[in-house]
Amino acid sequence: MSQAFYVNLGPIKLRQITDHISADIIGLDESNEFNELAGINNIRNIDNTIFFIYENFREKIDIPKNVNLIISKKDRKKYSEFKHLIIVDNVHEAVAKLSAIFYRDIHDDDLSECNDYIQGDNCFISSTAIIKKGVTIGKNSKIKDGAVINNNCVIGENSLIEENVVISNSIIGDNVRVGRNTSIGQPGFGFAVNNFSNHKIFHLGRVILQSNVSIGANCCVDRGSFGDTIIGENTYFDNLCHVAHNVEIGNNCIFAAMAGIAGSSKIGNSVMAGGQVGISGHVFIGNNVQIAAKSAVLKSIKDNSSVMGNPAIDKYKYIRKYKKFYG
Repeated sequence: MSQAFYVNLGPIKLRQITDHISADIIGLDESNEFNELAGINNIRNIDNTIFFIYENFREKIDIPKNVNLIISKKDRKKYSEFKHLIIVDNVHEAVAKLSAIFYRDIHDDDLSECNDYIQGDNCFISSTAIIKKGVTIGKNSKIKDGAVINNNCVIGENSLIEENVVISNSIIGDNVRVGRNTSIGQPGFGFAVNNFSNHKIFHLGRVILQSNVSIGANCCVDRGSFGDTIIGENTYFDNLCHVAHNVEIGNNCIFAAMAGIAGSSKIGNSVMAGGQVGISGHVFIGNNVQIAAKSAVLKSIKDNSSVMGNPAIDKYKYIRKYKKFYG
């Protein structure tokens, strides 16, 4: 199901873009128009989309030479064979500025012709809950006091949304529980750093909670920037956990209280993490991994590993070192 959580302000002429960012242009005319802004790992609609690639991008992907590409001046030689380039000093800052030109949040006024909301049979919706326009709630679901479900969100069947939960930009599966005072789908902590005025990146992604997920009380799950934040089936989070933007978590995982996962990390199936575990951004954690409480995961972990410590290393190696130094 495709739900609209933002308004696309395109088409945007290249002339408008260069009014907002300083750039060297190769192979493009100022009258060219674009409908989308996207990361290079999400290639689609090449003619009408401007793609961007950060200076530290390391993934090996096949990039068509005729894409419209924002790159850093540092990478000019690296992409010299590409036909359509927008070359800037700072890609992160350029993307932040342009995201606000291409997109904005959806408002009630944009949904004036839409139903207030749709609910299935045998639902309970508290009189103090706020359900915005375009929302769909599956049968046998419960929305408790003070909950806010924002425009166009989907709540599956047999789901429980507890007191004071706020849900935005989210698709929630069947048999999902979201604990009280939890926030799902707010913009992530994404911005370009500037000494005098930081530039926020518009987050047009979603949160996807697949079926049988349980999220504890006082948790935060940020929506993706240019992709989605995804939590797989039957994955459980304890209270006071944070999941940052663009994180993808597999099925049957367990995260104890106060675990934090930084942006764009990918976590496999059947991962177990103890309390206060911190997982750095842009790391890959394999399947069947166990992470001891208070560990700091600073690099990727292979399948079937058990780690502990700060920084997290093989559990048995950590124990041997501990015994050596502390007896």
